[in-house]
Amino acid sequence: MKAMILAAGRGKRMMPLTADLPKPMLQVCGKPLIQYHIERLKSAGVTDIVINLAWQGNKIVRYFGDGTKYGVSIQYSYEPEGGLETAGGIIQALPLLCDSHESFIVINGDIFTDYDVHALTQLVLQEGEAHIVLVENPVHHPEGDFTLGLPNQEQRHTFSGIGLYHESFFKGFNTEFLALGPLLRTAIADGRVSRELYLNQWSDIGTPERLEQINQEVRSQYVG
Repeated sequence: MKAMILAAGRGKRMMPLTADLPKPMLQVCGKPLIQYHIERLKSAGVTDIVINLAWQGNKIVRYFGDGTKYGVSIQYSYEPEGGLETAGGIIQALPLLCDSHESFIVINGDIFTDYDVHALTQLVLQEGEAHIVLVENPVHHPEGDFTLGLPNQEQRHTFSGIGLYHESFFKGFNTEFLALGPLLRTAIADGRVSRELYLNQWSDIGTPERLEQINQEVRSQYVG
């Protein structure tokens, strides 16, 4: 199975930290956010990785190269200035993702989590299906995104940015600026998206304050 790490976003809310740096290259305890994902994928046996690039993407390429140093194989999907949004970026990268397997993992490059992606490698999706990981709503996103789909359960949870997709989930869409959220909502209404709730460590690194907070939390874990 292959995986894609989404790293093409502009990261405007992280300014000035992202003035000349891609957001996934911001560091937690001396290591780029995206490196944690690469290492976690490798530990799960997923060593073929695609990273999409737009803003300052050359700095990701210079840092990770072809992935050999990290025990993985990295390919890059280059996007125009401004990027293609989440779904658009995935669609453009499909030729790199689906040459040997019908399903692939996608992870947002700007999150920090200890989610074990090995669980996703064990799932079998049918044509047109997806499986996404939800988390408890953070303070900055109290309304959530999706429910778990359980009977009499209307509590909405937040999409973590982690999912498993069958390649045909994106069938019929062109490579263009396209968000993933609307596609997921339509597919959920059609009964094509399974969901799980993850209750352990997860943080959306959306502001400098949240980056500092996760650095403090991780440092305290190491000290402890």
